[in-house]
Amino acid sequence: MINPLRGMKDLTFEESERFEHIINTASTIAKRYGYGYIETPILEETALFKRSVGESSDIVGKEMYQFIDKGENDVCMRPEGTAGVVRAFISAKLDRQPVKQKFYYYGPMFRYEKPQKGRLREFHQFGCESFGEGSVYEDFTIITMIAQIFNALGIGYELQINSLGCKICMPKYKETLVSSLTEIKEELCEDCNRRIGTNPIRVLDCKNDTCQTLLVESPKLKNYLCEECDPDFKKLKELLDQEGIKYTVNDNLVRGLDYYSKTAFEFVSSEIGAQSAIAGGGRYDRLVEFLDGKPTPAVGFALGIERIMELVKMPEKEAEGYYMGAMTPEAIPSLLKLATKKRLTDKVTVEYSSKGFKSHMKGVDRSNAQYAVLIGEDELKNGTLWIKDLETKEERVIAINEL
Repeated sequence: MINPLRGMKDLTFEESERFEHIINTASTIAKRYGYGYIETPILEETALFKRSVGESSDIVGKEMYQFIDKGENDVCMRPEGTAGVVRAFISAKLDRQPVKQKFYYYGPMFRYEKPQKGRLREFHQFGCESFGEGSVYEDFTIITMIAQIFNALGIGYELQINSLGCKICMPKYKETLVSSLTEIKEELCEDCNRRIGTNPIRVLDCKNDTCQTLLVESPKLKNYLCEECDPDFKKLKELLDQEGIKYTVNDNLVRGLDYYSKTAFEFVSSEIGAQSAIAGGGRYDRLVEFLDGKPTPAVGFALGIERIMELVKMPEKEAEGYYMGAMTPEAIPSLLKLATKKRLTDKVTVEYSSKGFKSHMKGVDRSNAQYAVLIGEDELKNGTLWIKDLETKEERVIAINEL
């Protein structure tokens, strides 16, 4: 027997229903905020992620499914969604248009990590990317949208926010941070020592408990924010307070990707074990420019579908559609013709074997249909059918063309 690869799994039965419910709920809310659907390839040039996510990141350094294809191209399966959407935005020359653009997407991502609860090697994300709006009001709006999605799904959450500064205030902070980290480098882990020389901000994101203890007294970026970033961060907090969205300022929240600047945020849950982040994102005003596009402000997020599936409160299933069955073999052709027409407007389940009344009613229960429709010898001879509304318990015999 051939099984799924380690860290990859099938979505079937109740899980697939939950998956669809999450996608449909998130898509509906995203559309209300003006987002349109975009689809990008699963396979991209490796250079796309090296330039956007950053070569110093764990994703590029350790986790990508990267290989040389038959055309000698260096390619990889996408480890995250934002870079591909930005690449598509530039490829379509949308960065040259004055119109603000908003896209939502969903689909599989791939990272070669150690599988555990909430972390798979093939996982799915739903995300949104907003291009052309540099106002902190857009940061607030996108956080509000995520909160609405989780509220609609019945998921509790905690919001953490931070500001990562910009090209004006970040250099001075990095210089101070490197000086501070150098003093304790002998006590930091191997990854942190490597990051001091490549991307020192990522040290703050280390998951090693010893490192986190050592970083308690490290310089805080919020004390180095420039005249633009500081008012923006204060305004974001003010807007969240006014909306009644509770949050915590997490000075060590830097996200796992190199392209973020200014606002960064994560939605976390204590109900899913070690992998507590269920959604995250922020502003990436320079990424379009990094990928050879025209400078364009942008902000976005992604939520992990597998991470929230167990937390989703599914709506109670309502009976819907029709169950159609024949009580004589000769009635089956008429039943199929009727079902084909009715499927233009309704859900229809057809039982192809002729059965007795009690057997058909058991089938009705299994199908969760609202109406039971049966054709027996008398109905076939008279051009009628027997129908029962399972909610009102009303039974009738009507002409076939009346249905």
